[in-house]
Amino acid sequence: MFSSLGLFKQTQCPEYPHCSLKPCLFSHDCSAVPQNDGIQQTKTSADRTQQDEEEANGLGGPRKRRRIDTDAQDPHLAEKASSRTSRASSSPIQSQKDAQPPTQASKEHFDALPRTASREISPPPLRGGARVPAKRTASTLDAKQAGATVLQSDGNGSGPASATRKAPLPKVKAPEESLNPRMLHNPPASHAIRLKLLTMLHEQMTRLNDEVKKSEDASQPALTLSDSELILQALDEEFQFARGSFAIYQNVIKSRIMVLRKMKLTIWKEERSKKIAEKLPKATPKGPSAAKPLVTDLTPAEEIAFVTRLTAQQEGLNKHGYITTMPTETELDTARKGVKSAQGWEQCDRCNTRFQVFPGRREEDGALTSGGHCTYHWAKPRRPDIVKGENKSRELKYACCDETLGMSAGCTKADSHVFKTSDPKRLALIMPFETTPLSNRDDTPGAVCFDCEMGYSTFGMELIRLTATAWPDGRELLDILVRPLGEVLDLNSRFSGVWPEDFANAIPFNEASQLQNQIPPDDSVPRLKIVDNPLKARQLLFTLLKPTTPLIGHALENDLNAARILHPTIIDTALLYPHHRGLPLRFGLKMLMKKHLDRDIQTGGDQGHDSKEDARAAGELVRLRVGEMWRKLRAEGWVKRDGGFFSPNGE
Repeated sequence: MFSSLGLFKQTQCPEYPHCSLKPCLFSHDCSAVPQNDGIQQTKTSADRTQQDEEEANGLGGPRKRRRIDTDAQDPHLAEKASSRTSRASSSPIQSQKDAQPPTQASKEHFDALPRTASREISPPPLRGGARVPAKRTASTLDAKQAGATVLQSDGNGSGPASATRKAPLPKVKAPEESLNPRMLHNPPASHAIRLKLLTMLHEQMTRLNDEVKKSEDASQPALTLSDSELILQALDEEFQFARGSFAIYQNVIKSRIMVLRKMKLTIWKEERSKKIAEKLPKATPKGPSAAKPLVTDLTPAEEIAFVTRLTAQQEGLNKHGYITTMPTETELDTARKGVKSAQGWEQCDRCNTRFQVFPGRREEDGALTSGGHCTYHWAKPRRPDIVKGENKSRELKYACCDETLGMSAGCTKADSHVFKTSDPKRLALIMPFETTPLSNRDDTPGAVCFDCEMGYSTFGMELIRLTATAWPDGRELLDILVRPLGEVLDLNSRFSGVWPEDFANAIPFNEASQLQNQIPPDDSVPRLKIVDNPLKARQLLFTLLKPTTPLIGHALENDLNAARILHPTIIDTALLYPHHRGLPLRFGLKMLMKKHLDRDIQTGGDQGHDSKEDARAAGELVRLRVGEMWRKLRAEGWVKRDGGFFSPNGE
């Protein structure tokens, strides 16, 4: 700053007599500067309030210090002073103080002041380019007081409040685009060439538009375009050519210009009518559209006989996450020692936080886990699509909240951390694996579609719902809720579709046949059957299976591991429709249904999935592949005879 060498000792302190600075740079002596009762008055509390408001709004700022000199006097100074005094007395603030007219002594003192002490000073501009507003006058104070009156009114529209209400601000019109090519990060040609081609395109559109105006067809005035609409349409077409046809940009746009040059008026009107129809909102159907029937050219019995050709080979399934052999006792002992030495410490499956699990609850406070709440993103990060020619970042973003990877800890908060284990040895410690037993029953279905829903417990991810449907007709065979072996940490309802009220309203499986008749027919609450543990659920599923029964599903390794089942005959739609980039990438069931069958599933949003819907969807994808494969073999000369399929050689 600067050193205080008495530069301001001749200037009275602006905060006197309320100044609290010890010592102060300014003078506190009233006789140091002559007082002027008529013109220069001490700042009132209202003035200081206005100045504080200006500084708070960024409108205030430092003012220039007045220069005091003894130059020539202005002969009209007294007249200006009297007019300024009259304006000040007309202010609402001054009218409240019963101000007296200036005395003769004050006028004589004002005449003795130099010219620079009374002329108007323009304040300097603020930093950042903001301009300091002009000095407040009585009119501005009146407007402010009027605005305050409006704010203090009771809102009933009576009195001066309704008469002095401010008029609404006019709407600012958006700037229109000029006939100049839009900027591209990597343009296909120079700006001069693009501008020339754009001008030629615009000229042909203008010519056709003028012909529409001159035509006698006035029944469709929307076919004509204004000047700004013509420019916008020309810019859109040129930008589309420049962005999509990079290598052949000039050839494509020149062809479009020649087409417009030779185009007849009727064809131009048809193009305009199509564009108008595209902009109109499309009417949505009142109900869901009926799905197209899936035709395989085979009977249900023939489909069951043919589907065995789609079963996966057991060799190599381990790289897809399948467990094909049971862990040995030595492996189980090693896993048991590792779990004991870990003392319950796990890594959260959602936020990767280390926490401790207490199966059976901690004795001190009854807690199931440590680490407090879990903050996470429930969706996986993905890379946004990039349009050719646009300069956009390819940073990974979470699909749940559109946050960039690494910029946010999470958008969802759970009560506790959870964990998941996929090690066969640890899974077998909780519940042993079992191979599908042999069965002599003749009423088992030819093929079964299978799907499970899992939730988090103190033992990891456990089975909480099991569903089985018949293939190919899709009728329900088994749909039950399952109580997990450990204490529930999170039902994973966003994906599993199982909620706490489902368990509360469930019917015990053994008593379901007796209680089903007691439920009122108008009961709108869905009530599923429930079993006490996953072991009972697995035994119920085994009543529907044989080792040779094809078990159909999507990503079946997750369902089989949750139920601890080793089944030799599986048909996995994730393997039937592999990703073109190979493992570990796989298509989801929802995407496969939309791509191949144009059907939407899993539309519940936050309500989660329906295992019955997923099981039937996997069965439909298998039927689609059966039909495609059979038509291909039939084209090669295969025939069906006596329930079997034979090659051209008779094999």
